[in-house]
Amino acid sequence: MADGSGVSGFGADGSGTDGPGSGEESWEEWNPTEDSLRPVRGRHRVGKQRSGGMARGGAVLGVGMIAAVGAGGMATAQDKGPAAISVPDLASAAGAVKDLPDHLPDAEDLPGIGQLVSDDSGSTDSGTRVAPFTQAGLTEDEAATGADAGEVLRARILAQAEQQRAADEAEAREEAQRVAARQAAEQAEKHATAEKKAEAERKRKIAEEKKRKAEAERRARLARMWTAPLASYQLSAGFGQAGGMWQNDHTGQDFAAPNGTPVKAVHSGTIKEAGWAGSYGYRIVLELDDGTELWFCHLSSMTKSAGDKVRTGDVIARVGSTGNSSGPHLHVEVRPGGGDPVDPLPWLRAKGIDV
Repeated sequence: MADGSGVSGFGADGSGTDGPGSGEESWEEWNPTEDSLRPVRGRHRVGKQRSGGMARGGAVLGVGMIAAVGAGGMATAQDKGPAAISVPDLASAAGAVKDLPDHLPDAEDLPGIGQLVSDDSGSTDSGTRVAPFTQAGLTEDEAATGADAGEVLRARILAQAEQQRAADEAEAREEAQRVAARQAAEQAEKHATAEKKAEAERKRKIAEEKKRKAEAERRARLARMWTAPLASYQLSAGFGQAGGMWQNDHTGQDFAAPNGTPVKAVHSGTIKEAGWAGSYGYRIVLELDDGTELWFCHLSSMTKSAGDKVRTGDVIARVGSTGNSSGPHLHVEVRPGGGDPVDPLPWLRAKGIDV
């Protein structure tokens, strides 16, 4: 019974029965066989199930297309006259379906799929086989020896840990060496600084010792050139001291000593004056080579006269209490260049005289 499309149906043998007005025309049955569809071999082969299904699907598609075209023609034949229908050659369609796998990429080349495709016959391809999941991460040599992936991973982790430990130890040793070198440099610098200080101190002591010896030698030399006016005495009235015994401040230094104690020439020179000098009593003026005048006053007697040359240590008079005096003593004045008097004690000490 015909439906609305004008197609009355197909027979069991695959032939179609046209409706009224379609004309009597039979179709040759086409049943693809294994010989007509050769399995693709070599590198372009995919699974047999997929190839067979695609071939059968292509055949059904071709027959369906023919049937649809024929039905359309029969449906329109009711209203219009018969039209020429161009039916594709079934042999060409079968050949196109057969050549279709040649234009498709290899299943092994598809990302994520090639590793899952396997040959039903168990034959091996020229491509690389994927190792089982338990062998993942192994090198070819490790896989060939049947090594366990877990043990290999464990060994690698231990090796990496050992390498890290060795690197840490090496870095620690280098840091220790740097610290030791820095400490050694600091110690060396401290030692060098201490050596410099010690050397400077040694040189300073040597210089001080030389200076002390030079001073001692100078004093020894001066002792031979200069001497105290009295061998035994006691210092009494000093320079600049005020008192009722003299009109102005004291102009010299008094050496208290017993009457008649010998008075010595402090240094070599010439007796410039020797005689009575009023309030000074008996006085001797000794002029040195540089023009300095030394006054020795309140003498009880004089052993040198004006114009005499004397040397250091010569006795020139004796202690007395003549003139403006309250008791036996030697009054000494120092007048550089014959001018105003200066304090005798610093002047005598500068000459190396211990007073």
